[in-house]
Amino acid sequence: MALNIAIGGDHAGFTYKAMLKGVLAELGHKVQDFGPNSDASVDYPDHVHPLAKAVAKKEADLGILICGSGNGVAITANKHRGIRAALCWLPELAKLAREHNNANVLCIPARFVSEDTAREMVRVFLSTAFEGGRHQTRVDKITDC
Repeated sequence: MALNIAIGGDHAGFTYKAMLKGVLAELGHKVQDFGPNSDASVDYPDHVHPLAKAVAKKEADLGILICGSGNGVAITANKHRGIRAALCWLPELAKLAREHNNANVLCIPARFVSEDTAREMVRVFLSTAFEGGRHQTRVDKITDC
């Protein structure tokens, strides 16, 4: 099933973002690019907030954010109601983030994972369904303050 994927990050994630856009296209997904458009230094919140709003409003099915450590983009995205951004560095973590936490934004630390690992995390994240059940009860208890 083709999904509408929002992608963005910062200058440290620019190269991976470009590569992952190709992966998403190969998989048949529509891509909304929230920037940046080069590897010139940027402030990641300028790109993360619009992406998180799009995912929260269901204008995109899922989001992918990439920065150097993954922390900045994850912290920023998780400020938005309805966003469950998961910082992952292994495909197994991406799988669990979807299965157990119903994560809707994958955050990738470009400086700490290989391109192959990033590609596999995206494939796993997009192809894994939320299990619901006991996990739904827990996800329902996640709120913003």
